[in-house]
Amino acid sequence: MSHMTETSRPSHQYQQSIAIGSDHAGYELKQHLVQYLTAQGWDVADFGPSAPDPTDYADIAAPLAEAVVDGQHRLGIVICSNGVGVSIAANKVRGARAALVGDSWSARRAREHTDCNILALGAYVIGSQIAREIVDAFLRSEFEGGRHARRLGKLAQVEARHSSVERSAELSPMT
Repeated sequence: MSHMTETSRPSHQYQQSIAIGSDHAGYELKQHLVQYLTAQGWDVADFGPSAPDPTDYADIAAPLAEAVVDGQHRLGIVICSNGVGVSIAANKVRGARAALVGDSWSARRAREHTDCNILALGAYVIGSQIAREIVDAFLRSEFEGGRHARRLGKLAQVEARHSSVERSAELSPMT
């Protein structure tokens, strides 16, 4: 079952496609950012929720991260009360690099140095104006490569060592 609804015209330009989603705590900020991004010409795929009803962050953040990693969207934005839950959920998807940031410098750095593909925001931590500044910095920045590519390669090796099914089950508090 997909949580995604299109909030703007379909795009044939991958580089303009942004996925966004939240839990109930991030709903209001998500709605604000959807309007803001659409007004700037971005094609926004809204992964939900469609109302501020109780929503588990993993139910939104994980499918959004999968869609970003699969190349359906250039980047993603996930929002919850403090940004921690959605960033953890998104980062469980192999290939997702979600950065929880609270300022535009960190957002820019997350793209330039670690090639983060998902921005995590805390709706109760930042206001809508700061959120817009952070989103702008994140979306306008590009990965610098060079020495940072070598570091990402090392992160990929760590991820590969620790992402086997057996290891994941062994570490899960639910087993």
